Amino acid sequence: MTSSRRSQPTCAELGVGIVPFSPLGRGFLTGAITSTSQLGEGDMRRRLPRFSDDNFAANLAIVETLQRLAEKRGVKAGQLALAWVQSRGEHVVPIPGTKRRSYLEQNVAAATLVLTSDELAAVQAAAPEGSVAGARYPEGLQRTIGR
Repeated sequence: MTSSRRSQPTCAELGVGIVPFSPLGRGFLTGAITSTSQLGEGDMRRRLPRFSDDNFAANLAIVETLQRLAEKRGVKAGQLALAWVQSRGEHVVPIPGTKRRSYLEQNVAAATLVLTSDELAAVQAAAPEGSVAGARYPEGLQRTIGR
């Protein structure tokens, strides 16, 4: 007996828009944070597994690759990251948070950045699905959010 499995429609096919939460990885993908020592004592990122010392070091390799790619293009790493998120489809609209006008201006400029197929492939190769070290949230909070 053969099982025919119907694939689920995508968000784009359903006409559903997506607003990615924290598309710059809580500032990490901008390249501005190179050490956990830069995070203040009360900074909530200190409690996130992806910012723990071991995971931070592993994830920094992704950021360093983004920085090299961005430098080649003449843009900031955060702009490259936002352009990659936008490349996922017209139904995807990242809205990064920021505290500084200069970062806001960089983020707005990223909206017009169109990455080449080689750049898209390089970003994908730098951070393939499942390659980020550490969970998004601590174990107890992870269970609460997943409900």
